[in-house]
Amino acid sequence: MPIIDAQIHTWGVGLPSNLSHIQVTHFTPAEAIALMDEGGVDAAIIHPPHWDPNATPMAFDAVRDYPGRFAIMGSLPLNDPASREKIATWRDQPGMLGLRYTFLHEPGRQALADGAYDWLFAEAEAHGVPVATLATDSLTVLGRLAERHPGLKLTIDHLGGRGGLTTLKDAEAMTHIPELLALARLPNVAVKATGAPGYSSEAFPFPKMHTYLRQIFDAFGPERMFWGTDITKMPCSWRQCVAMFTEELPWLNDNDKRLIMGDAICAWWGWNRQD
Repeated sequence: MPIIDAQIHTWGVGLPSNLSHIQVTHFTPAEAIALMDEGGVDAAIIHPPHWDPNATPMAFDAVRDYPGRFAIMGSLPLNDPASREKIATWRDQPGMLGLRYTFLHEPGRQALADGAYDWLFAEAEAHGVPVATLATDSLTVLGRLAERHPGLKLTIDHLGGRGGLTTLKDAEAMTHIPELLALARLPNVAVKATGAPGYSSEAFPFPKMHTYLRQIFDAFGPERMFWGTDITKMPCSWRQCVAMFTEELPWLNDNDKRLIMGDAICAWWGWNRQD
């Protein structure tokens, strides 16, 4: 079955501003490919990081240089009026699947709650552009947006948590889970089960996290739950991130694994790797 990572970052200059990432000045697509091959990962979706201004052009080069191995979730400046008109043709760019934003900090979090970015979700729905969000404190707000825009494909990042922007572990990092599970009633909301090892205080196979993965699976099902790593901040190898799902979660059957490990994300974000 194809193994497709729902989120990685690649960059060529600068140190990651999020200190949970490896503090190196480059993690290029070529470096990623070598580790993906070693870890049995067929493809990955690049989320260009803001600390490298050339990260998006680098991602487009990766799409060109490694056919079928990379796609992109990009972004447009939310405070630039010109961004609105660009959404209609956003997916015409080679390898571009959708838009991804973080709403963890002020003033962005409050602006989202106040409706300042409602246009983003309306335009994305109108033009079939998926949106992914890292927004732990805004899950209820996102639920209301998903209700108002039923044609929008909305994805919640990192099990609904803060990813590497927290030092909390295990249950203390997962207090938002009830709010996340409440979104499962909305068929246009999905969850990236990315970075699960990073929330754990334990070593592989990170057993305390299995409870939360099971809750997400039971609520959203395998068609709306996507494996991934955010590999540059994981406490383990790519192979172990894969094995955590394919070997250590006995309640997943073969069809579940096929969907969660790659097929479902391609369907949700419209990635035909043969194009």
